Amino acid sequence: MAVRTVLRLGDPLLRRQACPVTAFGTPGLRALVDDLRDTMAARDGAGLAAPQIAVPLQVVIFGITRNPRYPDAAPIAETVLINPLITPIGTERDGGWEGCLSVPGLRGLVPRWRRIHYRAHDLEGGVIERSVEGFHARVVQHECDHLDGVLFPDRLEDPRAFGFLEELHTSGQLPGADPAAES
Repeated sequence: MAVRTVLRLGDPLLRRQACPVTAFGTPGLRALVDDLRDTMAARDGAGLAAPQIAVPLQVVIFGITRNPRYPDAAPIAETVLINPLITPIGTERDGGWEGCLSVPGLRGLVPRWRRIHYRAHDLEGGVIERSVEGFHARVVQHECDHLDGVLFPDRLEDPRAFGFLEELHTSGQLPGADPAAES
């Protein structure tokens, strides 16, 4: 449908609490999901939440096949979650380098639950329930944080593990992805 503008850190709309979706399968909800999909794809994102495009609804989309921003990530089937609920499985947390389309050019080392269970609705109102781990769990937690007005820099435990992609690569703190892929 359309590639939308992604709000950036500092825009107060990113800090709002998103509202639950109450009507499923509507043309408006379908158009929102199409716009999220198009916007995520145009920016090589692994996920995108509706608040990032100034729509304060509890809707996220994520999925990855091959992505220059996350070259080592395992594929994740494209999934739309509406009104998601996340429950950690166990107490183990892992640190991982995260970026965000709303925080372009920056990465931070963020602790997340290693394993989670999520329950949500799909576009038609059907129930989706999965237990996941690793990068899949990280992406879901990151995107669902946007529904609460939380961005990944809010989750940093060590502010020294946050910076511009090129500088993190040059210093050796962040191996992997090509900094040019983030521009």
